[in-house]
Amino acid sequence: MKRIISTTKAPKAVGPYSQAVEINGFLYVCGQIPIDPAIGEVVEGNFNLQAKQVLKNLEAIITESGFAMTDVVKTTCFLKSMDDFEAFNKIYGTYFKTNPPARSCVAVRALPKDVMVEVEAIAAKFVKVVNEKKV
Repeated sequence: MKRIISTTKAPKAVGPYSQAVEINGFLYVCGQIPIDPAIGEVVEGNFNLQAKQVLKNLEAIITESGFAMTDVVKTTCFLKSMDDFEAFNKIYGTYFKTNPPARSCVAVRALPKDVMVEVEAIAAKFVKVVNEKKV
């Protein structure tokens, strides 16, 4: 069964897409950019402020869905400049302290609203079966 996830604690979808979709134990979270959901505007300032807002938005959607950051198995990270890679790793590491997910991190020419960073994620919950009983 497909479930659409939506929360006011992250920026609302501004196009024909969902904040996240859950299906068959997987959660697919759309790319998050540094929009403050309280005001609907991009967080102004340096890369660190934008990266923190992106990960805060990502966490809000994941939490709303009933998943946890520890359920994230893969992220794709888009940076406007690889000069920010080290700073991004430090901030990213605070959100994925233990058992970090697999990750791709690429530099791109441009991102929506001319932001410096965007992150999307896939999370998974698996039911453990013991003696043919779910636990």
